[in-house]
Amino acid sequence: MKKENSMKRALVSVSDKTNLVPFVKGLEEHGYEIVSTGGTKKALDEAGIKTISIEDVTHFPEILDGRVKTLNPYVHGGLLARRDLPEHMKTLEDLSITPIDLVCVNLYPFKETILKSGVELADAIENIDIGGPSMVRSAAKNYQSVTIVTDINDYDQVLTEIEENGDTTAETKAKLGAKAFRTTAAYDALISQYLTAQVGLEDPEKLTLTYDLKETMRYGENSHQRAWLYEDALPKSFSILEAEQLHGKKLSYNNIKDADEALRCVREFDEPTVVAMKHMNPCGIGRGDSLEVAWDRAYEADSVSIFGGVIALNRKVDLATAEKMRKIFLEIIVAPGFDDDAFAVLAKKKNIRLLQVDFDQKDEPTKDEVVSVMGGLLMQDQDTLKEDCHDWEVVTDVKPTEDQLKAMMFAWKAVKHAKSNAIVVANNERTLGVGEGQPNRIDSLKIAVKHAGDLVEGSVLASDAFFPFDDCVKYAGEHGVKAIVQPGGSVRDQDSIDMANKLGIAMVTTGVRHFRH
Repeated sequence: MKKENSMKRALVSVSDKTNLVPFVKGLEEHGYEIVSTGGTKKALDEAGIKTISIEDVTHFPEILDGRVKTLNPYVHGGLLARRDLPEHMKTLEDLSITPIDLVCVNLYPFKETILKSGVELADAIENIDIGGPSMVRSAAKNYQSVTIVTDINDYDQVLTEIEENGDTTAETKAKLGAKAFRTTAAYDALISQYLTAQVGLEDPEKLTLTYDLKETMRYGENSHQRAWLYEDALPKSFSILEAEQLHGKKLSYNNIKDADEALRCVREFDEPTVVAMKHMNPCGIGRGDSLEVAWDRAYEADSVSIFGGVIALNRKVDLATAEKMRKIFLEIIVAPGFDDDAFAVLAKKKNIRLLQVDFDQKDEPTKDEVVSVMGGLLMQDQDTLKEDCHDWEVVTDVKPTEDQLKAMMFAWKAVKHAKSNAIVVANNERTLGVGEGQPNRIDSLKIAVKHAGDLVEGSVLASDAFFPFDDCVKYAGEHGVKAIVQPGGSVRDQDSIDMANKLGIAMVTTGVRHFRH
């Protein structure tokens, strides 16, 4: 039942006017007088809501094209005065300052402005709100007495509590106060990121990052771990987080990590390519003149490990490819799209997740990678280096053929996405064997050669880092590898070169390593 409510004052100043009128009408109906500014006041006046101009409160006109209008003691005094301190309330009375009981503010659209193509610095700066965050912070500091509303999703709850109690509850005031400071912190973080980029500073003394909660997950890496999915406040189109899920149940924590790695990997290739990812390691990569052929080759690369894997394809999925993929259990298929008949076939499998990603944006500028460590985080560029095999240095007597160079470039792109120590044995069509995540390189090589089987004869090999000894070259050559690409840079490079020469292997060095821990 509604309690009688003495006249209270609400200050309303918003950029996003969604659902504003019914919210403010509700405040008015429950005994609030409304103070407003600029465009907000105009919208409320047009809706027939009686408002008080901010100038009538501050006794001072808006100046500097509206840059200064609420930065005034008559506003901030009304927000910050503690209602439980008689001396504060006496000061308000002596100075004829009316207390403000509720503030509804959302900020200038800085994020929306900088996301616009070709935005000028001057436009961005004009959309940096000063008065709004100041009011939000003042109200939030005094949240025991002032209800601060910064999110349109809170309008209904606030009105319901005022309807039932004459005011919001102490618990709600506290929660809204905390949200208000999160709002201003995130807003300032975006501004600091933008202006820091404008001056070209890569290692600021303070790192300000902000993310938006996208989903509370069922659990994390294991069922006893809680988990949350947050997305960068400035999202990237070419990402799993921006993918359109066309079918299947929600992605899990591990699904997202696997799908992300598969998408990173398939981005490397221009021709029709299929990447099979398992536990964030590629178990098979195939390419061909058609997607169906690429699938066949990826499947043949490791027909055991692909079971329950995540598949990324860089072409729209056709019926022929879909018919083959549906025959085995797959967790996720990520692609630029699905033909209608292909989708119909795959969607018969209830649990498979089908994700559509905008591959037109695969070359958009990347975000830095952030990895947590105990007590802090590490940040680095993404490993998106573009390389040309003709820039590599041939270090052996035997020179690689053009076909071998093409196969080595394929293997080199693949090994970038296997965990170190990583070895990929391949031909020009697919990976033959992948060895990854071993404490030493020779064990990774043995795993890759074992997977390759008889097909290792005449193959090429890529190593994500240099060979510290000649044992890998010796083992590879003895099992039929004919060409090797590796970064070089070991103090014992010559030992590996001499072994390659002894076994008739062509070897090139890239001068670049691709560790992936």
